[in-house]
Amino acid sequence: MGGDRLENKTSVSVASWSSLNARMDNRFATAFVIACVLSLISTIYMAASIGTDFWYEYRSPVQENSSDLNKSIWTDFASDEADEKTYNDALFRYNGTVGLWRRCITIPQNTYWYSPPERTESFDTVTKCISFTLNEQFEEKFVDPGNHNSGIDLLRTYLWRCQFLLPFVSLGLMCFGALIGLCACICRSLYPTIATGILHLLAGLCTLGSVSCYVAGIELLHQKLELPENVSCEFGWSFCLACVSAPLQFMASALFIWAAHTNRKEYTLMKAYRVA
Repeated sequence: MGGDRLENKTSVSVASWSSLNARMDNRFATAFVIACVLSLISTIYMAASIGTDFWYEYRSPVQENSSDLNKSIWTDFASDEADEKTYNDALFRYNGTVGLWRRCITIPQNTYWYSPPERTESFDTVTKCISFTLNEQFEEKFVDPGNHNSGIDLLRTYLWRCQFLLPFVSLGLMCFGALIGLCACICRSLYPTIATGILHLLAGLCTLGSVSCYVAGIELLHQKLELPENVSCEFGWSFCLACVSAPLQFMASALFIWAAHTNRKEYTLMKAYRVA
């Protein structure tokens, strides 16, 4: 009689432990899947942000079709020796857009060697883009843009370098974290995903730092170079993608760390309960 009671208690204990363990596994698996989806979306957003040219946009009145003027501006804009003031003046006047890698202006497509005819309707325009070289990415910024004798502006110099480097660091950390997460799935253990969570946290900080550096750099530039009249400016959708990517990385990091830490803690308690 006593043996039957002991056997029944043991059976109930095993059944309740199995049920609780299954519920926890489902909860942790759900958190893990949601974190993976957030990580994937943030990676796509960050990659799209890095690869596009719309971090900042200028809106200026349409310039008349003047052959000499357009050719001169395009030549200066595309020149390897174009300084910061030269290409920013072109960006201000010709609806420029700026990315991490390239700068673009929009100019009339057709030019004339003689006096252009009177314009009765809007003419066609074409977008011209020039990539920043590595030397341009790491060159010093001057206190007075375009004036090499004005001294080096260390703050703007390092802000520019950080806004260029940090997005790539962020993307690399997320890819490395995804690799660790894949290894965790193969090993059928959530505990290694705590490293994935930490890497995503660092990636989010890098993205946030990049966005902050970009905003600070733009504000300092506009203090040095005033915008012409009738020219407006705004942050573009590439910048917005980076801004959205940062909180997604933080949320994915929180879910990864929570799932790994809680799963480890619950596993220890279940193991002690099973032994008892």
